[in-house]
This record gives sequence, structure tokens and C-alpha cells, in this order.
Amino acid sequence: MATKRKAKIDEPSIANFENSTQQLEALIETLGDEETSLEQALQAFEEGVKITRSLQKSLQEAEQRVTLLLEKDNEPEAVDFDPAEGDE
Repeated sequence: MATKRKAKIDEPSIANFENSTQQLEALIETLGDEETSLEQALQAFEEGVKITRSLQKSLQEAEQRVTLLLEKDNEPEAVDFDPAEGDE
């Protein structure tokens, strides 16, 4: 008898996302420091681009998951976001 297995959904790592955001903020500070050498600035910029691309990918994946969760009758349904709803 064949056993059906549910596809494992990778849970987004909020801690990793926040850590990457903090790293990006630190790099921005490095770029703004007048004592940063050109070589250091280029390295910080390169690392910042890598982190930004990773964050963008994470956000796109999260958006796709939200869209899938909000589908109705196999059609995406737009839902207005009301931040006050979560406070009730």
C-alpha cells in the first residue's frame, strides 16, 4: 500500500530574516563612515547586494505563500489588509 506523504513546507526563518536585516543596516553604517577605505566600502557594498538579493527572494517566497493561502476557487483573491483586525 502506497503511503501519501505531505510535501514539507519550509518555514521561513524570521530570525534569519531579522539577522540579515541587521547585517544590512551595519553595512550601511560602514558605508556612511568617513573613515571607511574604498576597499572596505566596496566589500561592504558587495556583501550588502548579496544580502539584499537574499531578502528580496525571501519576501517573494513569503508573498507567494500568502497568495496561495488566500486563493478561493483556485483563483487568487485580493484581501485588504487591516492591521487593527489582529488587535482584537
